[in-house]
Amino acid sequence: MSETPPNTLQYRFDGPEDAPVLILGPSLGTTWHMWDRQVPELIKQWRVFRFDLPGHGGAPAYPAGSAAELTARLLTTLEGLGVQRFGYAGCALGGAVGIELALRHPERLASLALIAASPRFGTADEFRQRGVVVRTNGLDPIARSAPDRWFTGGFAAAQPAITEWAVQMVRTTDPGCYIAACEALASFDVRAELGSVGVPTLVLVGSEDQVTGPAEARTLVAGIPDARLAVVPGASHLVPVEQPAAVTDLLVRHFSTAWQPVFETATGQTALPAAATAPVLAAVPPQPAPVAEIAPPAPVPQAQGRPDPYDTGIKVRREVLGDAHVDGELARADAFSGDFQEFVTRYAWGEVWDRPVLDRRTRSCVALTALVAGGHLEDLASHTRAALRNGLTPDEIKEVLLQAAVYCGVPAASSAFRVAQQVVREETTPQE
Repeated sequence: MSETPPNTLQYRFDGPEDAPVLILGPSLGTTWHMWDRQVPELIKQWRVFRFDLPGHGGAPAYPAGSAAELTARLLTTLEGLGVQRFGYAGCALGGAVGIELALRHPERLASLALIAASPRFGTADEFRQRGVVVRTNGLDPIARSAPDRWFTGGFAAAQPAITEWAVQMVRTTDPGCYIAACEALASFDVRAELGSVGVPTLVLVGSEDQVTGPAEARTLVAGIPDARLAVVPGASHLVPVEQPAAVTDLLVRHFSTAWQPVFETATGQTALPAAATAPVLAAVPPQPAPVAEIAPPAPVPQAQGRPDPYDTGIKVRREVLGDAHVDGELARADAFSGDFQEFVTRYAWGEVWDRPVLDRRTRSCVALTALVAGGHLEDLASHTRAALRNGLTPDEIKEVLLQAAVYCGVPAASSAFRVAQQVVREETTPQE
């Protein structure tokens, strides 16, 4: 166990101190206990390091809003322990951390397993909407729906104790840290960089996973040059919990045979010995033969002068207004209105909304007030959604509209309240 400064992660070690280190990274809403049934077999060959995400499993609630920040905290933790080189297996958000390690710190990584992972997790809208629900209603609605996302129906019905464990695990997570982790998933997109992953990689997925399923797994395998695919039958998203023996067997085989030597350019580091031959495990359901598809590295764009603000603008516009709204606006553009859409994206979003002095919460307050003053109710609806995504609560939006009533007039504020009320209801109602 560990005491945890803000720039590190809560962790635990299991296994012999002189063995190669194998790190197991958790999924959003889980704790290191999701790996409990893998550890007894893995510690026969490795020193297993598990960590909790911020605010999960009783870890201190220091939110981390990106996979890169989580990766930096993991590396700081490992450096404090003298761990320089390791294998890594991560599930979902833990898998995003693994991809970050492979892309940004390849000299540290000997081998990689990505479980229920994706180069882009759904759409940014989905995770920012989840953050809105948590900010308004707390984690209980998310906790109650977790078994449906994580397990097959048959497993959930047959294992009520595990199902209740899953619900309680989410319910006891810090809401602010959960929202920040949702933002980390919303902003994660490495589709163009997969060709730069140079470490041996196992991509493992449950055949019934409806969150990050076989299609996403095949995208990873197609993009990572040295990757193999394993599909576990009869498992959903939290496959290490639902099919522990099959996952353990696949991890042992992968890390026993695919442990990359230390980089020649790494100084002061010693290559860890390869793990011994995998032990014979109890019989598990037959697995399909792993397959690998090779893809050429993605081209690296060459920077030329000042970046076009359009590129930043479309990114910020999507983050604030949501993909669905922006896609609709761009789809409706034609030869007559296309230049205006480009103008708005480049200057309103790429220049003004991206300026550093005001944060997005403050900019949303200003935007809502200005739209009330101008009577722009159609845009008020989209910016009310944006304000919720930017971190304003329904009560804070109400206060902005009350303030606007004083300075913009009661009739204008009355119309604005009707629009905002409908949006808040839609956005903060948990999805069953």
